[in-house]
Amino acid sequence: MTYKNRWLTSAAAAALLCPATALAQTAQTAPAEQASETYDGDVIVVTARPGGSGQRKQDAAYAITSIDSSAIDQVAPNSTADLLSVVPGVWSESSGGQNGANIFVRGFPGGGDAEFVTFQYEGSPSFPPPTLSFLENSQLFRIDETVERLEAVRGGPAQVFSNGQVGLTANLIARKGGDTFEGLVKASVTDFGDKRFDTVISGPLGDDTGFMVGGFYHSGDGLRDAGFTAEEGGQISANITHDFGAGKITVWGRYLNDRGAWLLPIPVIQNADGSLEDFPGFDRGTGTFNGPETRLSTPNDGVTIDQSEGRGADLVNFGANLDYSLSDTVSLFSKTSYLKGSADTRGLVPAGPPTTVAEIAGRFGAGVGSVTYANGGGAFNQADAVIEVGAWRVDKDLESFVTENGLTFDFGANTLTAGVYYASFSSRDRWNLGNFLLLEAVSNPRVLNMTLDDSRPVTRNGFTRGSFFNVNADYDGEDVAAYLSNEWQVSEQLRIDAGIRWHRHKVTGSLENNDFGVDTDGDPDTLFNNGDAVLNGTFSNIEFSKSRAAWTVGANYAFTDEFGTFLRYSRGNSFPQFDQLRDGLRLVQEIDTFEGGLKVTKRDYSVYATVFYNEFSGIQNTQIVNGAPIPNVGSANALGVELEAEVRSFEGLSLGGNVTYLNAEYDNFFALGGSVDASGNQLERQPEWQARGRAAYTASFGGLEATVFGSAQWVDSRFSDNLNTQVLPSYTKVDAGIAVDVNEQLTLMATADNLLDSKGLTEGNPRVVGSQGVGPILARPILGRSFTFSAQFTF
Repeated sequence: MTYKNRWLTSAAAAALLCPATALAQTAQTAPAEQASETYDGDVIVVTARPGGSGQRKQDAAYAITSIDSSAIDQVAPNSTADLLSVVPGVWSESSGGQNGANIFVRGFPGGGDAEFVTFQYEGSPSFPPPTLSFLENSQLFRIDETVERLEAVRGGPAQVFSNGQVGLTANLIARKGGDTFEGLVKASVTDFGDKRFDTVISGPLGDDTGFMVGGFYHSGDGLRDAGFTAEEGGQISANITHDFGAGKITVWGRYLNDRGAWLLPIPVIQNADGSLEDFPGFDRGTGTFNGPETRLSTPNDGVTIDQSEGRGADLVNFGANLDYSLSDTVSLFSKTSYLKGSADTRGLVPAGPPTTVAEIAGRFGAGVGSVTYANGGGAFNQADAVIEVGAWRVDKDLESFVTENGLTFDFGANTLTAGVYYASFSSRDRWNLGNFLLLEAVSNPRVLNMTLDDSRPVTRNGFTRGSFFNVNADYDGEDVAAYLSNEWQVSEQLRIDAGIRWHRHKVTGSLENNDFGVDTDGDPDTLFNNGDAVLNGTFSNIEFSKSRAAWTVGANYAFTDEFGTFLRYSRGNSFPQFDQLRDGLRLVQEIDTFEGGLKVTKRDYSVYATVFYNEFSGIQNTQIVNGAPIPNVGSANALGVELEAEVRSFEGLSLGGNVTYLNAEYDNFFALGGSVDASGNQLERQPEWQARGRAAYTASFGGLEATVFGSAQWVDSRFSDNLNTQVLPSYTKVDAGIAVDVNEQLTLMATADNLLDSKGLTEGNPRVVGSQGVGPILARPILGRSFTFSAQFTF
């Protein structure tokens, strides 16, 4: 895609409204003024395809959404995961910051993170496990101007290819260099002071060779103002592509070093009627436990925790893709990726809602002696609320090698693909969870010290206790798979595809054991270290190896080139990863998926309607309660409908939207170590209904051309827990923006995120069991209203 005027083409507006249209203009397409000649029926997709071969989206026998760079600019996502909010059937909670999202798809059950979501780069899963504790795939990627598009496949045949993802496969596809040297530079600033700079350059290195290089850098304190630089880092990406005539090779690489504050639940007032309001001292849109005094702390183990390190990744990732025709009927494909780096987490995790120092003293059968500020002394008003917040530290060193190779045989009406997949991956984990600080219950709080009236110290430098759980573990995993897939063009209208996969998953690990309830100084009167968890020098080993088969069969019938229908059945598997095996969860989840849909793509409008039904057995996840991981196991089912539509028949105006309905329930499901039967409950965190409407209008004013765009998202009420006791109310979020093409090279843009300053919640308190009751509770709201202003120069 040419960089010139990418924000303001009619294709860009259409991309915002119906992301499925967004791939209509590729890197080799003519200039932007020709974009209006393309529409949904021109879209070519490559994700979850045998060997990554291209296919018209209209002809695909599964649901796929494609979002190009123009649409990404207008969506203006707060994070990589936030971009998925425009994909039907997906619920993305990105209120935790740039990293650490919870992403759910089509009623696939989970307690958090993104167990059923794989992010790929150029068709390769850079780190094959979709989720580990404190790590989901989106944390390893950033959206910047080097990204040409994202393709998102729900279900479909993806469980046969690559790493066998049964839920959502999100494939980031980078720009490639073409015949023309071109590029852009872009500068952005927010109303709360964060700054960002992007650039990308691409062009030819020869007649058949092109290059691309680009990236970004940003810094700031964040919308939830930390009082220090909490958001900082960047990414550099590059590739070289060579066309052999009979094939093509792309060599690519990227370096990511970026971090941001891990945003966690804050105090909120819950009234008896279910309504919510701000807790005094905490604005729901901007409040945070981060502050100058909480930035640095040294728990009982003596290792300083710096909250400015936040949550992020520091890694290098490179690979190569090869497609080559060996003859008229046989072609070869190969995709290889290597990743090495770290993905660490620092965060302030509240132990419970605000309380009083008198209540804390009562736990020890005493009264309050003195409460002072840890920095500078001075008496604290004992009538004011306080809160205990844990300073958590998680270090993860990651490494992975992934390769997928195969042959495709063209037999005329049949196309047969045989492939093999291999992945070797590891994680070296060092955790310290707990470490509760006594803080005043306000945003950007000060740290407190407390002594009882019998002179016993409750705190040491603000800490009321040390670690409740440590991890010192080395994990290694290996996946080996082979698959066979066939596409049969039965007639001009009917195409049938089928595939089968054999997959062996192997994990070994070594885990140091904890001693719990340790008094680390042997003095029972020093209350701050009487119940610590301490690594004891003994180790437990993990060994796991199981094999499973997965398969899929689908059919697509084209009544015309613009009207078709599809049906598909698939059986997939989800193997236990490192943390599940550490907690003794060794089941292999089995997932049966049924889906069918209608697809209409006209030049003036498009409609996509999909119905799906999923059955899950062998569900297993854990919840940290009172400092210990507690397992939940069982089954579930989900019935849903996805509807996406767009109208673009009016000059300069496009309208569109999508609606998702989901009826997902636990079945024979037992929570909290089997002590509670949660069968029949609604799946936690996933809404029954969600809807998104979008509009864009482009007009000329003198020598200027401007596009005004906006969207409104409504999310139904949800439950934060699998017992269905913590209700998260429904909410509406409105975004808007304007982009002005000043001349051939310069474009100015302003976007408003959460324009009406909605106070929606995406999480309650995931670390307690049951209802939080009335009064002060813990919950994680979405970010408050903010504005971003950008200037882009293209050449």
